[in-house]
Amino acid sequence: MFDWMASPEAWIALLTLTSLEIVLGIDNIIFISILVGRLPEQQRQSGRILGLGLAMGTRILLLLSLSWLMKLTAPLFVAFEQEISGRDLILLIGGLFLVAKSTHEIHHAMTPEESGEQSAVKKANFFSILAQIAVLDIVFSLDSVITAVGMVSQIEVMIIAIILAVLVMMLAAKPIGDFVESHPTLKVLALSFLILVGVALIGESLDFHIPKGYIYFAMGFSVVVEMINIKMRKRLIAKP
Repeated sequence: MFDWMASPEAWIALLTLTSLEIVLGIDNIIFISILVGRLPEQQRQSGRILGLGLAMGTRILLLLSLSWLMKLTAPLFVAFEQEISGRDLILLIGGLFLVAKSTHEIHHAMTPEESGEQSAVKKANFFSILAQIAVLDIVFSLDSVITAVGMVSQIEVMIIAIILAVLVMMLAAKPIGDFVESHPTLKVLALSFLILVGVALIGESLDFHIPKGYIYFAMGFSVVVEMINIKMRKRLIAKP
């Protein structure tokens, strides 16, 4: 069971896969951070931990059901001369949900409700928010798990990589969430990223492959520009 520990290649694969899982989990962190931002302050950290715990559990369960996971890539039916598999359906539904949810969140950010009503809505929505996180975790996990299966042959290495990546994300989720929540323009930018990811998922489901590197470069470039804007706004406010 632990024979892989004597293999340098397995340790390199573990490091590479852990890094990849963290990178692929960035959009998951952003989505969870924005959703738990709708909760009262005292519930946000537990929402982040439970959300990421669901992400970890989902990925491990998918790994432990590899035979079922591989069947998802088999065509189920043909529509408009396009072969549709179970994976395609999950990505399509998840992408549509992500676009719709992100658009709704942008609308909510631009038309805030009264604070008393908003607080009541947040308290009532704790478990529904966790349910939304669980649904999107499956979509976000699908490609990363398939990638892991293609990179590493030892399932123990995959599970350890997922656990390490989620632990790192748990540490990063609160500062990222607090930072996004305290900068409204950055929150809208993050929601726009999620719309972009949703469109990419829809395209992927239709066999229109958008290289992830392009998406992450666009995200990184936009964040750098927004950070410069935030710094400039602070300087303008600080001027007498």
